[in-house]
Order: sequence, then C-alpha cells, then structure tokens
Amino acid sequence: MADDKAQWIGEEPSVLVFDVNETLIDFESLGPLFERVFGDRRVLREWLGHLIMYSMTITLSGLYEEYFTLGQGLLQMVGDIHGVEVKPSDVEELRTGMLTMPAHPDVEPGLRQLKDAGFRLVTLTNSPPNPKGKSPLEHAGIASFFERQFTIDTVRAYKPAPQVYHMVAQDLGVPAFSCFMVAAHVWDTVGAQSNGYTAGLVTRPGNAPLPVRSLPQPNIVAPDLPALASELIRIWR
Repeated sequence: MADDKAQWIGEEPSVLVFDVNETLIDFESLGPLFERVFGDRRVLREWLGHLIMYSMTITLSGLYEEYFTLGQGLLQMVGDIHGVEVKPSDVEELRTGMLTMPAHPDVEPGLRQLKDAGFRLVTLTNSPPNPKGKSPLEHAGIASFFERQFTIDTVRAYKPAPQVYHMVAQDLGVPAFSCFMVAAHVWDTVGAQSNGYTAGLVTRPGNAPLPVRSLPQPNIVAPDLPALASELIRIWR
C-alpha cells in the first residue's frame, strides 16, 4: 500500500470533488428530445461538444452566461446549422431536461462505497444553483451523499479556469493537493491537476484518457464509479 501511494499521490486526499454533468448524471436522458427535433439522437453529442467549447470560450473572453441559458441558445444554433426549426417549447424542454437528468445507475452504489469508507464528498459543477426548485443532484436523488455543492456561478468562470478549483479548496480550508477531482472529462482532470489537485477519470461513453506526455494524466482511470471507489479504498483504507 505504501508503494501505491508513493507512485501517484503522496498524501491521502482530504476531500473528493465530483464533477456532476456526465460524471454523475446522464446526459443521454436528453436523447429523445434530440431524436424528435433533429431525427438523429447523435446530435445530442454535437450540442454537448458546443456547450463545452462555448462555456470555455465565454470564460476566456472575460464574459459570463449561466449554463442552462447557454445550452438553450446552443440548441437554437445547432438547429440553424442543421436547417431544423427549433420551437420555443423545445428550448424550454431542454432547460427542464438539464435540471432533471437521472443519475447513472452505477453512481449511487459507488457513492455509498466511498461514504461508508469515510471519504468526504463534495461536488463542483458548471450548472448554476436553482433558486426556484431542486438542484440537479436533488432531482437525481443523490444530493444527500455530499456535504457541499459548489458551482462555478460563484466565481462566474467555467471549468477549467484556475479560480474554480481554488474556490473549492479555499472554501473548505484545505490545500489543493488534498483535493481529488472525479470527472468523466479529461479537460476537467487536466484543469484540476494543473491547479494542484490529484484526479480520477471515469470513462463514460465518449470519454477516454488523452495520451499526450506533456499533459498530466489521471491518477486513476476507471470504467465506472464503483471501480474508481474500489481503487481509492484499496489504496487509502
């Protein structure tokens, strides 16, 4: 066990910081909307790629717009790209869908493993708070596993902006190296590791490690959350 620690992490993480969108909750639940509007469920992935790209573009440009509003605008943009009419009801359905996505089936068992093992769990998401109702985590039925729900809306900058990761460590009163990021996206693990975190990658469909030597590689790569939890428990408990 000591050798395992020396190979990749050094110190036991004080807190596990979870990305929410795709990592914990399932964007594929929006598939029927894209199938109906575009006649092709795969357009969901095109829209999601734009959502990630334009959230970063906004931050790099010194601008800010909240995640759900950006997603709605991008649905209309993708409609224009494909020559498809996107109705106001479709735009509103997307916002509702983004707020009410279910958790991946493996998430609750994996979180329970980690909670039972004594790990501290928080979330860090691009989604803003929902003052008019439940958060996406509450809708998904997994909010009770987390002691805090952090959002980039607080600093008005999207991941992987450095201030987002610093915000969590500073607010929790722990050094960045004590935070372990859990995400389904390499851009998120790279962002976290570039700001002092360690990180684990959950390879949800459409996601994989990026084998570029100059970039920090995830400390753990796992196909689902229980597998990642088992590895963390094997090393630290």
